[in-house]
Amino acid sequence: MYDELIDSGDLPLARKSVLPGTGFFLPDTLEEDIEDQQTAAALEGAEVAVIADPDADGLACVALVREAYGDVQTVPEPDETDGDDGQQVADADAADDQPSERADRTDDADEESVVGGAGDTEQALEEPEPTPHSVALVPASPHDVEDALARVAEYGDEGIDVFVCDLAPDRYEYVEEELAAALETADRIAWYDHHQWGDDVAQAVREAGVDLVVGDSDEECSADVVYRSLGYEFGPMYEELAAVTRDHDLWLRDDPRSDDLADYAYWTDPAEYVEIVREYGVDLPAWVEEYIAERRIEKEALIDQAVGRAELREIGGYTVGITYGRCSQNEVAEAMREQGADASVIVKPAGSASIRGTDAFDRCHEVAGKVNGGGHPKAAGCKPDIYDDMLDYATHWTTRGAVTKQVILDAFRAVVEDASSDGDRGDESTDDR
Repeated sequence: MYDELIDSGDLPLARKSVLPGTGFFLPDTLEEDIEDQQTAAALEGAEVAVIADPDADGLACVALVREAYGDVQTVPEPDETDGDDGQQVADADAADDQPSERADRTDDADEESVVGGAGDTEQALEEPEPTPHSVALVPASPHDVEDALARVAEYGDEGIDVFVCDLAPDRYEYVEEELAAALETADRIAWYDHHQWGDDVAQAVREAGVDLVVGDSDEECSADVVYRSLGYEFGPMYEELAAVTRDHDLWLRDDPRSDDLADYAYWTDPAEYVEIVREYGVDLPAWVEEYIAERRIEKEALIDQAVGRAELREIGGYTVGITYGRCSQNEVAEAMREQGADASVIVKPAGSASIRGTDAFDRCHEVAGKVNGGGHPKAAGCKPDIYDDMLDYATHWTTRGAVTKQVILDAFRAVVEDASSDGDRGDESTDDR
């Protein structure tokens, strides 16, 4: 296949909006080989490994761990950046945006925290950090956290400390074998997160020998959890980093700098982001601000494309907004909320979807759970298991996600009906008393 057929960088905006990025077309085997090589290089001689979602929240966790362990700083200069406009391997919304392909780890709070994966990327995987770190960064999305654990078990030195940050497995069996292998290699494993954990999953992870701390997803981001759990006296800069990261990750949006952090983490290399916030904190340097401003021109245009396709549907007394496109899902969801949506669905060209709620609808994780996903009550993600071959994806692109939209709307109906039935049963039990 000719490179120009899958390179979406120069596509007209209207076409770019409906097609996945270049990374979507990378074979899994090639991606896995590259990730093996990069992880092996990053872990060579490392005393600590941090497996983290490469969004602003996960990468803030890496910065905190590096500070606590006194890791060397390698601050990039403006001329060291490649200026590539490619997005990073997530992931959703996301992955993306948590949740994952099994839970749009998304947390974008995100998808950029739920599905992620190579599907929404513009470029191939990044090169490993040029300067060796005693605290190695191992990026992972919720759908491949088990692969990251397996790589740490294989390439990490005996006795290494391992931190898993801003990632939540939907089921213990997804990570059971790989976690056991990592525990054999590691001296200790600490897992810090703020997503929704099933009680059975959390118990199993703890019983395996992991120090698991899960924060309240309505009050804390994962950086908050790491900040209070490491037992290290952080300076004010890191306290502010956690607070501003939380502002975006929980979609509070009281501090305009939080959007800058989220966008920069999404657009630049994860390793670069970590070192920039370690040097400058949340007040990013002018050259980074210029880069963000330039990238936002296209970002806003893609948001406009997705908002223009939005439809509102009435489901069981709730108004659900639904649209399709490659875009920043939080801003699109906010636009649909302003149009009257109690919940919003943004279907992505890669096949994943971000689901966002409001005070009126806080069962997003339940909706996602019915279609191969998970996440928060007001922010979740999924990737319905409906793509059997490339013809299904071709249909997905040409119909602007028609099948995926229908599957997710059906999941909304099922959740609303379940809630209604539970309410009826509650009323009956009250009458019995």
